Amino acid sequence: MEAFDHTPYVTTFPFSYPFLTTTTTTTNPPWMDTRIWSRLPQRLIDRVIAFLPPPAFFRARSVCKRWYSLLFSHTFLQMYLQINPKPYFFIFFKQKTTNPKTTTTTTTATVFKHNTTTTAAVPEEGYIFDPETLSWHRLVFPLIPSGFSPACSSGGLVCWVSDEAGSKGLLLSNPLFPSLLTPLPPTLRPRLFPSIGLAITNSSIDVMVSGDDMISPYAVKNLTTESFHIDLGGFYSIWGTTSSLPRLCSLESGKMVYVEQTGKFYCMNYSPFSVLGYDMGRNEWCKIQAPMRRFLRSPSLVESRGKLVLIAAVEKSKLNVPRSLRMWALQGCGTTWVEIERMPQQLYAQFAEVEGGRGFSCVGNGEFVVVGVTGTAAEKGLLFDFGRKRWVWMPRCPYGGGGGGGGGGELNGFGYVPRLATPVTGLLDQLTTINPPF
Repeated sequence: MEAFDHTPYVTTFPFSYPFLTTTTTTTNPPWMDTRIWSRLPQRLIDRVIAFLPPPAFFRARSVCKRWYSLLFSHTFLQMYLQINPKPYFFIFFKQKTTNPKTTTTTTTATVFKHNTTTTAAVPEEGYIFDPETLSWHRLVFPLIPSGFSPACSSGGLVCWVSDEAGSKGLLLSNPLFPSLLTPLPPTLRPRLFPSIGLAITNSSIDVMVSGDDMISPYAVKNLTTESFHIDLGGFYSIWGTTSSLPRLCSLESGKMVYVEQTGKFYCMNYSPFSVLGYDMGRNEWCKIQAPMRRFLRSPSLVESRGKLVLIAAVEKSKLNVPRSLRMWALQGCGTTWVEIERMPQQLYAQFAEVEGGRGFSCVGNGEFVVVGVTGTAAEKGLLFDFGRKRWVWMPRCPYGGGGGGGGGGELNGFGYVPRLATPVTGLLDQLTTINPPF
């Protein structure tokens, strides 16, 4: 099964080969003898293959029958999970087109008219971006039913949420194996466009759904949080843990970031800007003051290198420092921010000209952060590499002109760590033997 569309194929290799060549000798040193490759133990070869990024792995499967069958080998997959390679990718989806809805926002409620367009059944598409090679790959999700949109990603899985107002249906899918789809039980409380967080490890699944509680058929209010948990220890809680949101909070719909080192979910709060954190262990929320909150524009939260990072443009006419895009990292105390990066002024001038005041969104993964300009069909975006301290313009997604989902051109993305195996989803299959089918 070929999971990746390799058109166009980028020939940039993510590493250099340490082989030396020379024209002054006719014999190779012993370690260069090509026959040595046929003498390597199969287990060692399998271990090397396990470190390949998914595009290279699926290409390598065409070499021989044995390599093709590795994907179905229990021994290979068990070793793969122990090695736990983490290539840091990004996955983008087209935002679906909806009819305009009448919205009136106050500090307590939102009055709306729910009216979305219906489109023909077109398979959903996702676009993988590899920050190492600056290449794009296309994936198709043929089994995702209409009326579902991608909400978040964790542990190699993408979570899809139902668009209709009411109790939210959730689906988990592995982009590398689109034929595998795992449903979760629907939420208990009816909601409109809640914020959703997902944290998946090899032994547990945690999902939280927060805000946009429907207090009537025509109004919503940010009131509660529902949590779902299941683990290998046999403990599970099907939306049984609930907590109240802080008073007068204004969440950013759909945006939730999980930081494993703190065990917390985070999201932006507006009017004025602040950060809300949810501690799963204590089942409680806290509010964290944002740095320079009066001067921020288009703030975004991302997870990078195990830390929560706030990215925003700093703009004020009377400010003594020039306008810029800055990054702050939340310190271990949980309340203090430290500036860790600032976009070079010349580059920010170019970025501001492209952005044109439309705003931007950010997503992080590992050593990388993507800053995408709103309303440009993802044709313009910047990639920052923390390891190399380097900013580069991203190449345009070659698949942005068409595709599924009935969407326009603008893309919405998440950090994505591809996984050849996600055995934790088997816990949800066991859950159906304890409870009625979802």
